[in-house]
Amino acid sequence: MTRIAILSDIHGNLPALEAVVADAQAQGCTGFVNLGDTLSGPLWPAETADFLIARDWPTIAGNHERQLLTLPRDRMGASDLFARAQLNERHLAWLTAQPASRSFAPDIFLCHGTPASDLDHYLFTVQPGGIRDAAEDELLERSGARPERLILCGHSHISGERLLADGRRIANPGSVGLQAYADDHPYSYVVENGDPRARYAIVEEYQVALRQVDYDYAPAAAKADREGRPDWAIALRTGRMEPMA
Repeated sequence: MTRIAILSDIHGNLPALEAVVADAQAQGCTGFVNLGDTLSGPLWPAETADFLIARDWPTIAGNHERQLLTLPRDRMGASDLFARAQLNERHLAWLTAQPASRSFAPDIFLCHGTPASDLDHYLFTVQPGGIRDAAEDELLERSGARPERLILCGHSHISGERLLADGRRIANPGSVGLQAYADDHPYSYVVENGDPRARYAIVEEYQVALRQVDYDYAPAAAKADREGRPDWAIALRTGRMEPMA
């Protein structure tokens, strides 16, 4: 197997994406995979789409792709609504062609959340009061009968991997573009990685190396501020959410 860079949750952060690609190439990666949630957010959705369309990487859709394509605009969140307004028909056709999951290479499976859902976390469980590491039985239930040795997922923005007792490995590369966020599905919770570095992973011979990459986040944070998203600006600068009043 060649050395492959695994990217997820870019969220239109083109400077972070460019830095990750440069780092991956410097590490000898000759292939790239994108696990979805690629464009939504107050940054550069159209420019990010153009960058990726030109490279034609294997790509799956995340929940934000599904929402962009299926929800009426009056039901979209602010991040999806901003991205949808910037995208042209070529961009939308590219999103429409992305499957929700797929097999990739011998013994590797790609999904955004879990094999069954683009909204559920794989390596973590959301419960009242926050988010915790998933238990082994939860991981086995989410993995079901998938036969692949390596299952790659995104969605949580938290990098990590777990080796199941049956030998299957589940890995999340973390987020390229956004290192903190708040959500309310199925309960309210916050993710904070604690610094602004972009995350991705390298896969070689079914082994996973998690990478963190410095990049100039100031233009992205300034763009978020200009678009009226101070929550994103703080997350981009610090990897944390704004403290609650």
